[in-house]
Amino acid sequence: MKKALYWFSYDLRLQDNCSLASLVKLADQISFVYVVDPRWFSSDNYGHKQVGAHRWHLIYQSLQQLNSQLREHGHQLHILYGRAEQVIVSLVKENKIDLLGHAQLVGIYEQSQWQCVQQSLPQVGFVSHWDSTLFSPNQLTLSEENLASFSKFRKSVEKASIDPYETTAISLESLPQPLQIMDAATAEVGWAKANTLSADVYGKTEHHNGRFKGGELYAIEHVIAYFESDRPSCYKTTRNALDGWDNSTKMSHFLALGNLSARQLWHHLKRYESRYGANESTYWIGFELLWREYFQWLALQLGTQLYRFQGGAEHEPVTQYFEDRFIQWCEGNTLYPLVNACMKELNSTGYMSNRGRQIVASCLVNELGIDWRFGAAYFQQQLIDHDVASNWGNWQYIAGVGADSRGGRHFNIEKQTQQYDSDGHYINKWQVEE
Repeated sequence: MKKALYWFSYDLRLQDNCSLASLVKLADQISFVYVVDPRWFSSDNYGHKQVGAHRWHLIYQSLQQLNSQLREHGHQLHILYGRAEQVIVSLVKENKIDLLGHAQLVGIYEQSQWQCVQQSLPQVGFVSHWDSTLFSPNQLTLSEENLASFSKFRKSVEKASIDPYETTAISLESLPQPLQIMDAATAEVGWAKANTLSADVYGKTEHHNGRFKGGELYAIEHVIAYFESDRPSCYKTTRNALDGWDNSTKMSHFLALGNLSARQLWHHLKRYESRYGANESTYWIGFELLWREYFQWLALQLGTQLYRFQGGAEHEPVTQYFEDRFIQWCEGNTLYPLVNACMKELNSTGYMSNRGRQIVASCLVNELGIDWRFGAAYFQQQLIDHDVASNWGNWQYIAGVGADSRGGRHFNIEKQTQQYDSDGHYINKWQVEE
């Protein structure tokens, strides 16, 4: 009688979850947990939190929906609160768990946690698969040369005509029997803490996420609606817009939370192309997925170098930390109205367009002369779609210390304003004072 425990992290979905699919095949009884770590909410990441209020709001929505999905099939999701490497180990030992499942993750912090858990439980069987990307490791030639730039990576993938591996389905009706790992009262404590966490940590902050939602079912609903519309066929012409719900796919937060896999999105895209025809815009959606893919594999290769001030450059950047300038940037009170509008949207909603992110990052590094790591940490706290590989990799790219470092990217803010907000609509929307 094999007793199994599945520990969710950045894979808050039941379908196309390779680690979960493998575990349920091996288990006779199973239980599901998620760990809320108090370290996420301490300001020790260059003065910022690892998880901010906006992102926690969507994480909690995802957990609630996941719990509802499991309850429909006689299971439930348990919420644990504490250091994951401690509470998971204690739970496994107390319940004499035979098998522990967990996704393999790209972040150094998450990898270290998983290794610590494995070392503490030598008698337990571990089920863990790489599940964050379009391609599996054995499909790619991950040489330093191929990862030296996005262009080289993309061309190597396209030249080899590699197809993402197929998605994995789980029959929820045939899940293993529920495994009772705690009494009802104890189970309620975890959910109660999660429910009050926003108020405890951030105060009674009103969230302005608007149409953004967290959860696997919301993700599926959104991706189906998107590919039933004509938006994919005009994506390239609208993707750089600073504002507007329909101008981009709005799927990045689902990917970051793990509500949706990159493979699922890719296969929806290919079905759309087979039905309605491929064009430059549909290609560009796949192009953006390859950008995400590139940063995932690059982050694995770089390890701790992803967070170094100098990155992989020969010399350190000529920037430093200026507190007053940085606070002005965070609050949207710089000399640049477009930057201010972007930052105020970010602070209010947890979202900013891709074009906006490049502009404000360039401003922080080039106009304000500030250490890029403080900007990356602030984005990590504020963004609903924070992905460690994409966020820190893109910031290194802008700062000129990442892959393909050719002095970074310096955007002319006045030119960007004229090109993307010539009528001042976006700036006026966010009530920026000039």
